[in-house]
Amino acid sequence: MSEPSFDVTAAHRHFSGACFNACWGLIDLAERTPEQEEEMIRLAVASHHHWTQRDDCGAKETSVANWQLSRVFARVGEVSLAVRYGQRSLAAGQQEGVGPFYVAYAHEALARAAAVAGDTEARDHHAAEARAALEGVEAETAGWVEKDLATLP
Repeated sequence: MSEPSFDVTAAHRHFSGACFNACWGLIDLAERTPEQEEEMIRLAVASHHHWTQRDDCGAKETSVANWQLSRVFARVGEVSLAVRYGQRSLAAGQQEGVGPFYVAYAHEALARAAAVAGDTEARDHHAAEARAALEGVEAETAGWVEKDLATLP
């Protein structure tokens, strides 16, 4: 394969964020068409891919990329994939130096996947774990997680 005529590093940097943000716009819609759901999946996967190709992709970025995939798969009812990426988000979030905010959001993702599956016991467990992880997290930042936990089905 020949070298591209553009800066690959800059392309990964651009598309990781651009795809993440475009995906977020679709996640936020109250209702999506089947085409928008497919686009949301493609954007989340593309964002994840581009993040993993960046030199500055660490455990925090990996946790967030996996969290977004989990959230997207929960939105479209793909429970096993939502759980898979929620667990990957949690594993990355639990790495040394990452911090409780990422652990909390990973548990939020797992709670959402459980809710979609109809498993209220697992939903409540992960929601409680998310809240427990927030102890000591700045109030404004913790509020983001609490806001998302409040939207669990």
